[in-house]
Amino acid sequence: MQTSITRQEIFIRFALVLVCAGFWRGEVNLLAFPLLIIASLMDGGLYRLHQVFKLPLVQAIVLLCTLLLAGLLWSELPDHGRMKWVKYFTLLILVPFYLLLNKERLPWATGGLVTGYLLVLGLGVYQWQVTGEQGIALLNMSYLSFSAMLGAGAIVAVGLACVSRSVPLAIVLWIAAIALIYVQFHQYGRVLLLAALMAIVLQTYLRYKLDMRKFFGIFAVVSIAAGVFAYSSPAFQERLLLVKSDIELLQQGNYSSSLGYRLAMWDVGLHGIAERPWTGYGTGAPERYFDTTIQTYKNGLYKDLPAFQKTSHYHNDWIEIGMHVGVAGLLAVLFLYWAWYQTFRRIGLGLLGAGLVSYIFLAGLTDAFLIFSRMPVLLLAITAIAMRWHQQKPERI
Repeated sequence: MQTSITRQEIFIRFALVLVCAGFWRGEVNLLAFPLLIIASLMDGGLYRLHQVFKLPLVQAIVLLCTLLLAGLLWSELPDHGRMKWVKYFTLLILVPFYLLLNKERLPWATGGLVTGYLLVLGLGVYQWQVTGEQGIALLNMSYLSFSAMLGAGAIVAVGLACVSRSVPLAIVLWIAAIALIYVQFHQYGRVLLLAALMAIVLQTYLRYKLDMRKFFGIFAVVSIAAGVFAYSSPAFQERLLLVKSDIELLQQGNYSSSLGYRLAMWDVGLHGIAERPWTGYGTGAPERYFDTTIQTYKNGLYKDLPAFQKTSHYHNDWIEIGMHVGVAGLLAVLFLYWAWYQTFRRIGLGLLGAGLVSYIFLAGLTDAFLIFSRMPVLLLAITAIAMRWHQQKPERI
């Protein structure tokens, strides 16, 4: 019987907790991610790589990252700019994280993830209520990232509530989901809020599709709550007014607005993919392509947009990847979504998987969601912990 914990085990648990609780701050990741890799090597991760590479989700992530690396061969090296494409490699954090998890370490990782989430949630609510500002300045976290984490939390709560055998626990989880959505209504992330609501409706439908009375009952409650939240949220009403203003600017041929900028990006991006559908323009090239093409595309209709917002990505996961590496990249993203859902389905959490994957898909239609610096780590940590919990306790909640 083991009566003491070795120094190596303490280091490994520390690395897991640091990653799960500290990834919200970018500077912490510069320390946490290398420590996680070192901990995995110390734990014999190299000898167990074949196990993790059998997972379809890992295969999909490796395929996508390999294509992006290969795309450097026909791209000018990105010697300037923010190199946002590198953030896709954050997805690889799943490999050492999953390898380190076992029965004894699961509570540490889970506790770190929940504790970190609650602390960030508290900071966000404090800033919203006390200072009236969006996002979390202390963590350099934009309102989009904060809204994204709120939506993910609500979807996880609903997914667990739908499979819970305990009625009291299910009620608590539903209350938590509604509370998170309420806070999300007071953030400026319109599309992320809509994506979260649609994912929750999908989860509810899949759970109660054989009992449509219950489904419509829950749908009615969610709709009423959403209406009340929208009416009581100055931030939501402000964003609706901005949408109206954006549409008026578009009617005048002015694309210098949130909506207009996205439409212009998508227009140019789809044009670029149509020109080079098989190879794309090479990893790191899409930013320069946009800035160069708009000078003459459609008689320079969009040429003034870089003054409105610096070009960084195409605000769409599909267009962004397609511009980098073409059709192969699009198929890799499709494989990633499929593998992510299958991962949850195989462990009996298909409802949670459907919610999260639909959320990723919908959010990725209007933003480069896969390179939101915090969201991939949060979602992959949830996925890895769910897989390991299933191996230890395969019965339902």
